[in-house]
This record gives sequence, C-alpha cells and structure tokens, in this order.
Amino acid sequence: MSVLDALDDRQREAAAMLRGPVAVLAGAGTGKTRVITHRIAHGVDTGAYSPSRVMAVTFTAKAAGELRGRLRALGVAGVAARTFHAAALRQLNFFWPTITGDPAPSIIDNKVRMLGQAADAMRLRPSTATLRDIASEIEWRKVSMLTIEQYAELERPISGIRPEQLVELQAAYEQLKDDRRQLDFEDVLLACAGMLESEPRVAAAVHEQYRHFTVDEFQDVSPLQNRLLELWLGDRRDICVVGDASQTIYSFAGAQQRYLLEFDRRYPDATVVRLETNYRSQAPILDAANALMRGRPGALALVPRAAGIGSETPTLTAYDSEREEADGIADAIIKRIGTGASPADIAVLYRAHSQSAVLQQALAARGIATSVLGGTRFFDMPEVRQSLLALRGAAVAPTDTGFLPTVRDVLRGLGLTEEPPAAGGAQRDGWEARRAILRLAEEAPVGTTLRAFADDLMARAQDQHEPVLHTVTLSTLHAAKGLEWPHVLLAGWAEGALPISYASTFEQVDEERRLAYVGITRAARTLGVSWSRSAGRGERAPSRFLAEIGTTSRGTGILRDTAPSARRSVRQARPAPSTPPPA
Repeated sequence: MSVLDALDDRQREAAAMLRGPVAVLAGAGTGKTRVITHRIAHGVDTGAYSPSRVMAVTFTAKAAGELRGRLRALGVAGVAARTFHAAALRQLNFFWPTITGDPAPSIIDNKVRMLGQAADAMRLRPSTATLRDIASEIEWRKVSMLTIEQYAELERPISGIRPEQLVELQAAYEQLKDDRRQLDFEDVLLACAGMLESEPRVAAAVHEQYRHFTVDEFQDVSPLQNRLLELWLGDRRDICVVGDASQTIYSFAGAQQRYLLEFDRRYPDATVVRLETNYRSQAPILDAANALMRGRPGALALVPRAAGIGSETPTLTAYDSEREEADGIADAIIKRIGTGASPADIAVLYRAHSQSAVLQQALAARGIATSVLGGTRFFDMPEVRQSLLALRGAAVAPTDTGFLPTVRDVLRGLGLTEEPPAAGGAQRDGWEARRAILRLAEEAPVGTTLRAFADDLMARAQDQHEPVLHTVTLSTLHAAKGLEWPHVLLAGWAEGALPISYASTFEQVDEERRLAYVGITRAARTLGVSWSRSAGRGERAPSRFLAEIGTTSRGTGILRDTAPSARRSVRQARPAPSTPPPA
C-alpha cells in the first residue's frame, strides 16, 4: 500500500511529483500539510529521497513540530523540518567557527531593550510603544534587504520621533550590537546569506547536505527569506513551494505574495497543482469566502467535499455597542454549548488584541472559561512544567496502582480537583492545563506505561504539540491562521476595526480583506459575524466586506440577518469603497 492511497486525485498529483520545481496552490482546508508530509514520505519510500537530505521549511516552530510529528506517524525520521531562522542559525553556529576561528555571536533576546539603551546614549526618551514601532521598522527594513540609507529615502514616519532621529537611532542600535558582538533575529538570516554568498566551501557543503526543499506558506516569504532559499538551492531545481495568495496577511512584516504568484515565471517548466476541494467548511461558509476574494490575484475557488445537508447559513448581527456585542456573542456561545457543543469547538476571532477584554468579561460573567491565543504557550505554563516533572519522578518509583490511577494521583496532588474553579483567572487556567494532561492519559493506548507517557509529553513539548483545552478560544485573526474550529464567531466587523482605521491604501485594504478571508475559513460548521454601531463615543458603519459577501453571483443571500435592523444598517450605512474593483 502506498502513502499516496490516502490522498484525493489532486493531492496525489502534487505528492507524486517528486522532482521540482513544483508549486502547490493550496486553498484553506484543502490538506496542504497532508500533501507536504505524504510527498516527502513517498519520496523516502521510493528511494528518491534520503531523509537527511530533505529540508522542509516553515514559518513557525509549531508548524515545524507538526511536520515532524506527522512524518514520524508515516514512518519517516531524520527530515530537517525547521523554520527559516532555526535552519539559518544552525548553519551559522556550525560554520562560523571554521571560518573565523571564533564562536558565533550571541543572539539578543530583547530588541526593544537594546534600542532603549541606544536611545539613552543619544539622550532621546522615546516611549516604549515608540521603541516597539522602531523595532518593527528595523525588522521590516532588514527582511526587505534595505540599508539604513535606502530606508531613509522611503520616509516612513513613526510618531514620537523625528525622521532624522529615527535613522540615527537605527545606526546607533547597529553599532551597539557590533560593539557587544551580538546579532538580532533578522541578522541571523542576513549573516547566513552573506556566509553562503562569500564562502564557496560553505555553499558547497550546504548544497551537498540538502538536495530537496519544501517551503510551506510560501506566500509569506520576504525578499531576505527568498534570497536565502535561492542560496540554499544553488543551481538545482528540486523545490516544492506550497501556499495560498489569499492568505497573505503579513505584508506589514515584509511578506511578498509575488514570489508565489510569479513562481511559474521564475520556473517556466514548473508543475503547478491547484488544491480547491475543501475538507473543512460547509458550503455556505465557502460561498462567503469565495465571494470576498472573487477576482483577487491568485484566488482559488473553494468547493466543499460534500453537499453538506442541513448546513447552517452564516449569520450577521448588528448591535448598538461593543458591550452589547460581547454579551450577544456570550449568549450565543451558551446556546451552542447547550446543544451539545464542547467549549473547545468554539472560537471568537477579532482584529486587535484590545477587543478581547470585553469578550473575556462577558464570557466570565456567564461562567465560560476561555483561552487567549498568543498568551503563554501550554508547555511553558508553570502548572504544566510542574506536572511533567512530577510525572517523570513518579515514573522512576515503582507503583502498584497502575498507569491511569497514578497519573490521577499525581495531578490531584498538584491541585487538580473534580470540579473547576470559577471561570477566568490564573487558577482556572492551571486547572484546565492539568485536566488536559489527564485527558491525554485517558486517551492513551492500552498498555501505555507511565514512563512512556512522560516521554511522550516531553516529545510533545519539544514539538509544541499542545493538547486541546476544553475552553472557548479567543484569538486575533492573525494568530488564528492555520487553525480551525467547528463554530466560529467573528466580532467587530465595522469600519475602523476591519478594515482597521490605518488601512488607507488599496494594498492595505486588500490585506485586510485577506485577513477577513482567513477568519471566515477557520469555521467548519457554523459562522457568525457581528458588528456594533458605536465604539466609545464614536459612531461606526458596517465593514465594507459585509456588502461584498452579502450575495452570491447568482443573487442569493449568503449572510442571514438575525434581526431586520442588521440588514437595514448594512444597506443604509454602506461606506463608499476606497479601493478599485478587482481586476
């Protein structure tokens, strides 16, 4: 039996193409990670690939860990699945001593702190928020491969500091790093690229080590990452890129979707496979997603795997205030849980972190526990680290109570009770974390030993393979990318929030549209969209994106209003488009 047997026709076509160049245009929910892992496994099974000569590049350590985990499940070990930065740092640390005779420079852990020190030396007193903005500008400049002089010509203003001071501060920051013999995160990529360009023996060694490259989320590569990839490849062509132009949501950080859109121009003989069968979402949800992106560059037309009998039409609700919107969302979640849904199956997504506080308050008032994405990672929580140490210790001592009773005893000794504490707060977070560990033990295969369970938890921690918490997820749209839930509620779809107020150009508004698309396509079974007419003292109009997904090309409705006033508000307060129609 071949690993390709588990794939559909298009997925199999992509996975069977073992020699590059290959571009897999994979829409949301179409199984791109499945294709990546099965393609590598097929290459190893057929002898076309040696695992140690394959590099799979991702954008997050969590995604790299997921790739390694899935490959292990397919019987493949030894593949280098790493982020761009992890791969570059590994090469830098290995080759730097042989080139210079000295250890590689250390990596600074806080760019803002060092910027503050450079500012002090210049007798400047920018606020912490201004320093964070400057740090972001430095990151953007470097991944865009611009010198400080080239950056100065662009005249990108930052509030709280004059343009000439901004340039001087960046130069002072670089000098301070050099004096301390340190690199920042972006310098790792620059230094690795410079090393490959200037040292032929290093380039030859890397080309010998890695023969086959796969790059996930290729729509998000920056000019610097693309250049590093070119240097890793050399004059070879065994590259497979996977991405979706409609999910480019990091342009502000230097991502350029043109590398994906123009891949077949760079490689005229490239094999291009389009994955458009969506295995996640019901048809009405896909109708909304397709309507929003219709005519946009690289947009894919998602089709559901099945007809989806009984599919719920996405809803649109208008509220008078943000507080009423949060209360309405919380009540909808209570109703959904009452029908049998698990809190872990529900997510509330929004544009900015500032929108989470009122939602947390509304949910806590109803006794609903929440987890906020972007907070402390599961395996970094003190309760989890404490539990891992206790379980490893218990695995050393002999016991007669059996695997699952021992796990229960250990966790109870650390504070796990039968009933959770009141919703919200650190105590509830710790309880949910320990309960998640107990669920993993309850779901472990028959015959699992305490030692094997503890080892599995350590492997999960290394790969950031986090268990599911039985809580409602709150997340920004950016943090939700790559995730999915059966039930999704999208909050704050008003002008000034989505698209956000500072999105003024065509390109910026188009990025906000893609962000909205990412939010819609996180939903599997049900989708609710809401907005409020006021925020503080100001009045707001509904997001222009609501008008764009209000009807299909056949003239039928996509969003079902939960109150007549909601639809009237959308029609009467529709803002004038600030962007030209799609080509």
